[in-house]
Amino acid sequence: MKLITETVEAVKVITEEKNGVKSLYITGPFLVGETKNRNGRSYPMQTLVREMKRYNEEYVDKNRAFGELGHPDTPSINLDRVSHMVTSLKQEGNIIMGKAKILETPMGKIAKSLMEGGATLGVSSRGMGSLKEVNGVNVVQDDYYLATAADIVADPSAPGAFVQGIMEGREWVWDNGLIKEVSIVEMYDEIKNAKQRQLEEVSLRIFENFLSKL
Repeated sequence: MKLITETVEAVKVITEEKNGVKSLYITGPFLVGETKNRNGRSYPMQTLVREMKRYNEEYVDKNRAFGELGHPDTPSINLDRVSHMVTSLKQEGNIIMGKAKILETPMGKIAKSLMEGGATLGVSSRGMGSLKEVNGVNVVQDDYYLATAADIVADPSAPGAFVQGIMEGREWVWDNGLIKEVSIVEMYDEIKNAKQRQLEEVSLRIFENFLSKL
């Protein structure tokens, strides 16, 4: 499956106060369905609603729907880069509206400073799935899996080439509940299945191939 990212610009920053404590939130459309986006992709609403419900049950309702500051290069959450926590996802027509609380983490404090300074920020979702071209549109297929509802990004208006080149050029798979890059899984399988007399030769070839990609 490919790692698929989408960026939405129309998010608002709001402040809420409870028991004298003020908290900063971002809110707005996190995911949009049934519309060709600027990356040439379209998400069936049925797929988005299914993933919204699963993400709510597995992450939002359990206070573990974290997001990062910046463009991560894997589908997994890096806890040292967490800046906010999604507190709400709900459907409004063909849009999945979201709300996220800025946390008092190092990255959360940076995000807060940017927002208070008037910076224009956006949110970017991360998911995995396959694509099928239909009438010039890359339609996201039913195997789509929403990994992160919203990361905070500083370049919402920039072309998507950077994100696509770094994040979307690799294949990912599920392996015993973990998300792993396909090339790593293939290397592991090749070494595991090699006969004893071939092991040194196979290991050396894989290592040389790894170095060539650095």
